[in-house]
Amino acid sequence: MTNAEERLEHGHRVVIVGGGAGGLELATRLGDKYGRKGVLDVTLIDRSRTHVWKPKLHEIAAGSMDMSEHEVNYLAHSHWHGFHYRIGEMIGLDREKREVHVAPYVDSEGREVTPKRSFGYDTLVIAIGSQSNDFGTPGVKEFAMKLEEQADATRFHERMVNACIRAHAQQTPLRPEQLKVAIIGAGATGVELAAELHRTTREVVAYGLDRVDPDKDIKVTVVEAADRILTSLPMRLSTAAEDLLTRLGVQVLTGAKVARVLRDGVELVDGRVIPAELVVWAAGIKAPDFLKDIGGLETNRINQLVVKATLQTTRDENIFAFGDCAACPWIGHDGVVPPRAQAAHQQASHLYAQFRRRLVGKPLQDYRYRDFGSLVSLGEFSTVGSLMGGLIGGSMMVEGFFARMMYMSLYKMHELALHGMAKMTLDTIARIITRRTEPVVKLH
Repeated sequence: MTNAEERLEHGHRVVIVGGGAGGLELATRLGDKYGRKGVLDVTLIDRSRTHVWKPKLHEIAAGSMDMSEHEVNYLAHSHWHGFHYRIGEMIGLDREKREVHVAPYVDSEGREVTPKRSFGYDTLVIAIGSQSNDFGTPGVKEFAMKLEEQADATRFHERMVNACIRAHAQQTPLRPEQLKVAIIGAGATGVELAAELHRTTREVVAYGLDRVDPDKDIKVTVVEAADRILTSLPMRLSTAAEDLLTRLGVQVLTGAKVARVLRDGVELVDGRVIPAELVVWAAGIKAPDFLKDIGGLETNRINQLVVKATLQTTRDENIFAFGDCAACPWIGHDGVVPPRAQAAHQQASHLYAQFRRRLVGKPLQDYRYRDFGSLVSLGEFSTVGSLMGGLIGGSMMVEGFFARMMYMSLYKMHELALHGMAKMTLDTIARIITRRTEPVVKLH
């Protein structure tokens, strides 16, 4: 043990709320380095039992990825990596007592598994991600689905498969909304889901549902209020992605604002009605509502915790926040760091490196976001994006096979951070083998 490690406060309690990409990576690295030695007492709190990389949710929803092959069990992972996992949802914060309040956990049958609890901390890290922002649009809560967590993706997939089976079995003509999907929001999630659904719905009906004609009966519509899709990408790539979706038969409506979501479709501001059996809201983001001014901490208009460049909240140096739930200044630019998976990964790595400095009394270093660009997968058809910054020394638009390999590498980096090279490699090989012996799309 080095001199610096000997000066660490043994048993210093670190509580991390949120087991998303950033939170789980930070807990894993702190547990491996300090938790095993007893230097830090690291606890991860999350309301789910398992973790799945959020950018993969559209694949689970479409059925092109089996969640069971990719999910990480928190309880097992914490045991292997030197930290504690506690199930529950954060509902409050007492800064004076340095306690996080967690709601009771209730199972699917309504029985209480764990009571309301409080967890003491010396350092608190909040990394609970974001959720969709429906901007108060009527009907969204009642009739639209969102892709915010695993349960949402699983629910959508089940409803999609059931819709195909129902259409095949019924003797009467299809209703106008049957087998129609409306996706509101043409950012990465909306566009990726549309491309995946074009393929997987056809794969589903190919397994004996021959009374459904996918080219005639199945229709996917993407609705975007802006004048183009994928506004975070350069115009040329946005146009290329829209052209591809159109060639696949996906209807793309830009400059179209939603007035309300109906039980059987979507009504636009201009009066048009888009029939849809399934409606997905994928427009806008905000931090969870309970974060608004929690514990007297500073938040912005979309509930994000305002943090300094050190990732410390502005009103409490013992509380850190990062990822989508934090408004972090983008040094050298106007505004804040964009809510992207690459930012959460970078911030987790940065915060991990700062713990030794914090615990031995050294000043913390500022986090500097490195923009490596954006990549959007269009399923097996293509991948488009832009690479920039430290990755290539400039900026470059990419498409096709190279872009797809870069997109896949982002997930492999996440797996590497959680499992190490050996397990990541073995898991990848196992999935390749398994895929050869199972349906190409999940059917249940």
